[in-house]
Parts: sequence; C-alpha cells; structure tokens
Amino acid sequence: QVQLVESGGGLVQAGGSLRLSCAASGSISGINTMAWYRQAPGKERELVANATPGGNTNYADSVKGRFTISRDNAKNTVYLQMNSLEPEDTAVYYCNADLKLYWSGRNYLNYWGQGTQVTVSS
Repeated sequence: QVQLVESGGGLVQAGGSLRLSCAASGSISGINTMAWYRQAPGKERELVANATPGGNTNYADSVKGRFTISRDNAKNTVYLQMNSLEPEDTAVYYCNADLKLYWSGRNYLNYWGQGTQVTVSS
C-alpha cells in the first residue's frame, strides 16, 4: 500500500523550531514534486512550500526566510525545517507528493499524508 507518513509535529513556544519529515513508501518507481500544505481551524488549506527532484523550491510569502523545504531522494523523504515559529503557524500540516508506481505505467498519481499537528504557543 502506498503511503506518505509524516512525523515531527508538536507543541512549541513562539520563536522555537520544529522539523517535519514525510517518507513515501510502497511500490514507487519515481517521485516528482513533493510539497507541504497546512490548514488552520476555519481557514482554507494553503501551500506552504514545494520542491522538485532537482532542488527548485517555492514558498508561501508568510513563511519565506523562516521555513526551508529539502529532500533526500534516496530515502523518498521530504523535510520542512521551521524556525522562528509564530502562533499564526499553528495548523495541521499535510505532506503531498506526485508518485509514479510500478503498476501505474507512465502516470504520476497524487497522494496526501494524514497530517501532523503543529501548535505554537505565545
């Protein structure tokens, strides 16, 4: 079964740091873009950052300079280093990836992780 498994969420004080990890597992033959999204209570889901296999990255304006997305392609894993956290960063963070599977031919299929809670206290 193909899965995106997230870890690293938790409770931190404002100004602190967390590092999220997301590992893809299953019959995977290729991975294209990997990304982090977040959704706060009562708000729409938003893109936080994404990264291509070659290392190109994009960030939401609200996290530029504070968050860093990176990948370990050999481990099928994407990370989100979050520094200088603010209460406004409190949300459920979701991993997202386009995966090529051995049974899916030439097509990439989009998958979501289950989400991990990040809470930043003032």
